[in-house]
Amino acid sequence: MELETFIHHLHFNTEKIFPSDWQVDWEDAPLPYKLYRGLPEIPLIADVPLTLSGREAQCEPSLKELGHFLWYVYGLTQYSQSALIEEDKEKAAVSYAQLFRRFVPSGGALYPNELYVYVKLSDAPMGIYHYDVAHHRLLLLREGNYDSYLSRCLGNSCDLSGCFCTVFLSTLFWKNFYKYNNFSYRLQGLDAGVLIGQSLEAANTMGFSTRLCYQFLDRAINHLLGLSNQDESVYAVIPLSVKKSIDNVENDHDKEEIISAAELCREVPPLEHVTYNRSKRVMDYPLLRKLNEASMFETTQSFVKIKNNQSLKRSLGTEMIFLPRAECFSYNLASVCRERHSPDVDFILGKVSQTQLSTLLKETFSFSYQNDLDDAKGHVENRVSLYGCFYNVEGVPNGAYAYNYGTHALERIMQGDYRHILQFGLTMPNVNLYQVPLCMHVVGDTDHLKKELGYRGYRIQQMEAGILVQRLLLVSCALGMGGHPLLGFDSNQCDELYGIHSKGKTSLIQIPVGPYRPRAWLKGSLYS
Repeated sequence: MELETFIHHLHFNTEKIFPSDWQVDWEDAPLPYKLYRGLPEIPLIADVPLTLSGREAQCEPSLKELGHFLWYVYGLTQYSQSALIEEDKEKAAVSYAQLFRRFVPSGGALYPNELYVYVKLSDAPMGIYHYDVAHHRLLLLREGNYDSYLSRCLGNSCDLSGCFCTVFLSTLFWKNFYKYNNFSYRLQGLDAGVLIGQSLEAANTMGFSTRLCYQFLDRAINHLLGLSNQDESVYAVIPLSVKKSIDNVENDHDKEEIISAAELCREVPPLEHVTYNRSKRVMDYPLLRKLNEASMFETTQSFVKIKNNQSLKRSLGTEMIFLPRAECFSYNLASVCRERHSPDVDFILGKVSQTQLSTLLKETFSFSYQNDLDDAKGHVENRVSLYGCFYNVEGVPNGAYAYNYGTHALERIMQGDYRHILQFGLTMPNVNLYQVPLCMHVVGDTDHLKKELGYRGYRIQQMEAGILVQRLLLVSCALGMGGHPLLGFDSNQCDELYGIHSKGKTSLIQIPVGPYRPRAWLKGSLYS
């Protein structure tokens, strides 16, 4: 299958990317976390705080603080058991699902991402580490100072000398391919995005500045971490600093210099570490490997800056509803993380006030983050946006709307109750959308940034959608509501409803949001 066709099917004809005889081998499932054997370890403090707060500016961070950051971003936070009632003609059968959960959502709770860190702290040897989620510890992969190597991997786009840590977010392909087959490629980008979103939130709360790097020399970074390009690849790099911002490197010579991954790989020896994932039979995934190869940057000549195109601003609605300007809204990130989960059958229909909707939409977009795609402070709204079908919202007639962040207004596209259409469009009806007042859709370009970034643009678009989703989920929880990200929906149907396909836009992910009842489950927190 051609890659262009494959990406099209990922969104519009998902049934065509699965083998006709596909069956999940549940007994041979991999672990939801990567395990290394025989590496030097640094235990992290298990006594994590129940709240996160800022820190004294310019004060040198500690290994303890880094451990708290990693745990709130991706640590094991909860063990849960839920009852699954299966309909049987003779009698009802009950089974139980046991899961280790983290603060971020993940498709099927499979968590295909891994975290690695380049640490420069006084209370730990300088070097590259893997964050061992299962044991909340760091495992030393490669000791030494790699400031120059990593700076060149990033095209000398930022100053790493003042950063105490650089986070590498990778995707381990088999961890969710075993269940979702080729569809896992779409999930992997979104899962990476919500993890990035959580990282940015935790860093901001703890007083760390960040810079998100989507563009880097993949093979060189994978080589430094000791990753096989066939099995696992870094998707994003996030330097952390206690300075107010992470400075760009302004050097005309560096801008003109073309750096290649092949040259960098020759500077450091390869790593050979032993890992364990539990699966006895790992299937091949040629399309994922092919797409990963096609997405890689071999030299810094491929790095680009994307200009913000103001002409893309919408003017679809025949009617504008200007939302009330809410006062400054804040929430306790640690508390919200503990409370947040993804309701499905738990949604209950309740009235949403216009103030709640206003706060939800405004706060979802009211953040900016340093990145290497646009100017120093980029807004995710430049490339992805929010649409929604609303029902039972105070002061807002039932209908389909586009949200305009610039004017803080809803642009009405169509009036009416579209819950039946959305419910019919679910491929797996595990959510009763008749009980959901807000059905949100993250919308992006149908070309998936391919013109500017090639096939790498697809996964970047999915990551930016995931960042927006995580922000939406956190704000929803802070407002007393729940959200459930869904990919099992008919994007063609939603695009037709919003009238966006002809404008080069498509629905990337669907998030029902609304009040919900407490779930019947057994759960226990995994922290001291």
